[in-house]
Formats: sequence, C-alpha cells, structure tokens
Amino acid sequence: MRTNTNVIGFAVASFAVVSVVVITKLSSKGLYWSYFSSYAGTWTTFLRVTSDPSSSQTNSAFPSFIADNRAKNRRDEKLERLEARLDKARALIWEAGRTDNSTLALEDADYVPHGDIYRNAIVFHRSYLLMERLFKIFIYKEGEPPIFHNGHCKNIYSLEGIFLSLMETDTKFQTWDPDEAHVFFLPFSVVMIIALLFDPIIRDKAVLERTIVGYVNLIAHRYPYWNRSLGADHFMLSCHDWGPRATWYVPQLYFTSIRVLCNANTSEHFNPKKDASFPEINLVTGEITGLTGGLPPSNRTILAFFAGAMHGRIRPVLFQHWKEKDKDVLVYERLPEGLSYDEMLKKSKYCICPSGHEVASPRIAEAIYSECVPVLISQHYVLPFSDVLNWDSFTIQVSVSEIPNLKKILLGISDDQYVRMQERVKQVQRHFVVNDPPKRYDVFHMIIHSIWLRRLNFNINR
Repeated sequence: MRTNTNVIGFAVASFAVVSVVVITKLSSKGLYWSYFSSYAGTWTTFLRVTSDPSSSQTNSAFPSFIADNRAKNRRDEKLERLEARLDKARALIWEAGRTDNSTLALEDADYVPHGDIYRNAIVFHRSYLLMERLFKIFIYKEGEPPIFHNGHCKNIYSLEGIFLSLMETDTKFQTWDPDEAHVFFLPFSVVMIIALLFDPIIRDKAVLERTIVGYVNLIAHRYPYWNRSLGADHFMLSCHDWGPRATWYVPQLYFTSIRVLCNANTSEHFNPKKDASFPEINLVTGEITGLTGGLPPSNRTILAFFAGAMHGRIRPVLFQHWKEKDKDVLVYERLPEGLSYDEMLKKSKYCICPSGHEVASPRIAEAIYSECVPVLISQHYVLPFSDVLNWDSFTIQVSVSEIPNLKKILLGISDDQYVRMQERVKQVQRHFVVNDPPKRYDVFHMIIHSIWLRRLNFNINR
C-alpha cells in the first residue's frame, strides 16, 4: 500500500524533511497483462515481442521454480541493501536541514550552491553530491527506434529527445544491472509516437494507448520490477503537450509512477509529490552553444517585452491591455519587421512569460538565457526544479487579475532590487543550460536530481 505524504521532502520550508512511502508487491503475473494480449500483435515491430519459452509446460517446472525462487531471494537481498543506503542518504539530508549551515559547507571543485536562488543551498548541495555518488538508473532495452530510445533534438520539444539521447549514452547514472537500479526508465518518446503514428486526419489518439499499454505490459511480463513496486520506481519523461495524456491509459503509470513533464499542470492532475517538472526549451536549430548572454542592466532600455501568438486563456488578456499600446511595455503578436526577437530579449529588463495553450512556456528559458528577469503569468503551473530553486528570488510572478497593472508593478521595483534579481538570473542560468556531454549542475543533472528526490520519497517494502 502507498501511505499518504504531505509534500516531497525538499518542497517544504525546511528543505529537508523526506517522507517515506511504503510500497508492497503485486502478483507476479503482471499488472496489465490482460490488456496487452489485444495489442501485442500490432506492436511487435517496435516492441520486439517474442514468445516466452518458460511458459510451456514441461517436466522441468519444479527445478525451474527452485531457480526462480533463489533468484527472487537474491533480488530481495539486493533491494534490502539498496533501501538501507537510501535510508542513510535520507538521514544525511535531514541532518543538513537541521544543523547550523556554517558547519556543513561542502567543498566542490566545480561549483558550490549558494545564495538566495536556492530554498536551502546546503541541503541541495548535500543531496546533489549523494545523488552523484549513489543514484543508478536502469533503462529498459526493449523497443526499437524511432519510437523508443530516440527523439527530436530541436524545436519546442527538444529537451525530450535530448534527455533520451543523453541517457542512452550516460555512464555515470546508468546501470546495466537492474538489481542495482533505484529507478527504471521507460524510454518511449511521446513526440515520436505522435509524429510517426498519429494520423492528423483520423486523429486517433488511441495510438498512445496501444503503444504505451503494450510497452508497459511487455516489461511487466519480462521483468519483476514493475509489479514489485506498482510502478512507483519507474519514470517516463515527455515535453509534448500530450505527455500527461500518454499516461492515462495505464493507471499505475498515471497515479503511481514518476512522471517527468514540461506540462506540469496541477489542474490536470500533475502531482508534485511524485511527478517532476522540467523546463521547455525551444532549440530552433538544435544548436546548444552560443545561446546565453545579454546586455548589462544599464544598457537595457526596454522595460518589458513579449512577442508571440495569441492562444490559451492568459494571452488574450495580456493583448487586450498591452498589445502595441505602450512605449515601455512592448507586447506584439507579430514582431515588427526589422526587429530581432533575440536582440529584444537581450535589451529588455523584464521578459513577459505568459502561458499559452499549456502552462509551460519556452520563454522562461529564453529569458534566463538572455539574462532578462522573467515575468511569470500562469495558473496551476509547478515551476521546474521548484523543490530546489527559490523562484521568487529571480522572477516576478503576476496573476492574471494583475495584468492591467503590469507596468505599475514593474516600475515599482527599485533599481537596486532589479540589479540583484538580474544577477540571480545569471547565477541560475547554469541549471537551465543544455550541454553535450552533460556538465555538473546543468539541466540534465537537474532533471536527474528531481527524479532522485522523488525516489527518496518512498521505500519499497518487500
């Protein structure tokens, strides 16, 4: 059974309380095998479904049972040792949150988290170093590209494909022994499923169901790990608008597993106790270098800037009050000819980041890259890495009802306060930058850390 918990440990004020959830097992027959039978024939190309020779009735059943039981006992012993190490990690993180911070500063050759951009820099640093030392991820090898183990690495959904690519080549966190894994990655790409299997004329969203239900049932049948935890130590990742929808069709994937989503919308049942938010980054060409930088505060002559299409519920309100109506708050649906979008970001003090159709917006990362203070206008959005980052220290958050007073709010911020916020934007930039190969504390590692936190929040009880 899964016991209730208030919030994940690092989301609380002390940034240190780690709640433990106990997971019990299911039948070894598999969670959704009854669903899988109707889809197996359709998806053999991508899933490489083969017959299970162990299913045949032979006279060797009893020796096979003994061997299976011994293997199970070995897995249980490894799980017990794994959970004991996680218990020690929880205790160390708890200690970091309850002890005088000045006595717990840890050395780090690359970077020591510090300052107001963090909820608790010491606790984050302790947790991060423990993650680097302990955390192991097993990637299921089943499934064929391009639907699995692959994804687009440019456009608005780029980070989904980049994460898949980097995980496949990772040697630090990836383990090839599933008994050593703390979490298990389901490497399907929602972007690729929609791009290759979804017919825009027929618009049959059941392709998501057929692919994902089939895949979960395949790994639940071949391996003992899904049923052991009800899927709680498994995670999927998607930046597609339909990422949450993709998990509807498997109840445990939806309610129990770790869902790492750009579209982190609590009104659509995103659950920050177990789900993790990561940023939407629009890599237009796929290039990841030369994207950061901007003018110093004294040369930023534009008070606030936004350019983008009108969709969703928030942008029409923004356009109603500010579209091409003010010389200081520049809001455009179409950027006038001769103006460069990137240059406008770099010349602006504040970059307006309203949600569109979905809560996530690539404009948040664009603002951070341009060293422009983000002005966040959203509803029900769980911000990326908010277990760790203190978003109030480097962004302005404006409610929809406050949009008419936007200019007054921004002009009410003193020059000194703005300069401090802009410096924090520059500091937090390292956590949103994409690197290949990844560098410590970058966006890849921050995503991994978010998953690590969710894994710390429960215990698998055999």
